[in-house]
Amino acid sequence: MSKIYLKTDEEIELIRESCLLVSKTIAEVGKNIKEGISTIELDKIAEEFIKNNGAVPAFKGYKRERSIFDYTLCVSVNEQVVHGIPGSYVLKNSDIVSVDCGVLKNGFYGDSAYTFAVGEISEEVKQLLKVTKESLYKGIENAVVGKRIGDVSYAIEECVLKYGYGIVRELVGHGIGRSLHEAPEVPNYGKRGSGPRIEEGLVIAIEPMINLGKRDVKVEKDGWTVSAVDKKPSAHFEHTIAIRKNKVDILTTFEEIEQIEKQQISSLKKEAV
Repeated sequence: MSKIYLKTDEEIELIRESCLLVSKTIAEVGKNIKEGISTIELDKIAEEFIKNNGAVPAFKGYKRERSIFDYTLCVSVNEQVVHGIPGSYVLKNSDIVSVDCGVLKNGFYGDSAYTFAVGEISEEVKQLLKVTKESLYKGIENAVVGKRIGDVSYAIEECVLKYGYGIVRELVGHGIGRSLHEAPEVPNYGKRGSGPRIEEGLVIAIEPMINLGKRDVKVEKDGWTVSAVDKKPSAHFEHTIAIRKNKVDILTTFEEIEQIEKQQISSLKKEAV
């Protein structure tokens, strides 16, 4: 089993700096999510924003086996679950798009993801996004000193299963710090009281990946993009958190992203009048 590295208060503050930049980057991308923009344009916006803020895109140059990911964002549209490669695809009304972003600053990583609606989406898909985000916070509520990773996993699973959604099992949350992916793994399903004990100083990224249909996924021919086999939409939300003595400290934030979403919804309503 890989060693779990607990962080000092000073290290957590450095991780927070990276996490806040990730959050601002996703918000910057969110401002530009609309019909007619290509996913590679979103990627360029993110890369420029990160570099202008004195950091490095964490995903660009990420190596896996013989393949290298050469982009700043993972942009996953509709049935794509995660690791979507930015390209010529142009967003259209009723799409949903997961934007997953990481940065490296001052020797520490930050990681977060958010799924956006493009224009008007169905009530069914709205509920998928709402429940997936709720499940993230249910998991966070259980990430407290004395509990175990399985308690986090179980809380996410319990929130999601009553809706009949598919919980992706092949992909998990993770520890984070000086490396983008550290121990422990944080699955989105599990058994209460199982897995590593949660201790003060633990920093993890929790990231439910939830399918509207079945949980089965496949890797596309590009070697990166993971998609739902039944081609039904998938949602993905992620926060990086630190475990404190008496509380959970959420290092990333959705606050600005959600404000942008409200503005976009308001604009759509005005256009419809």
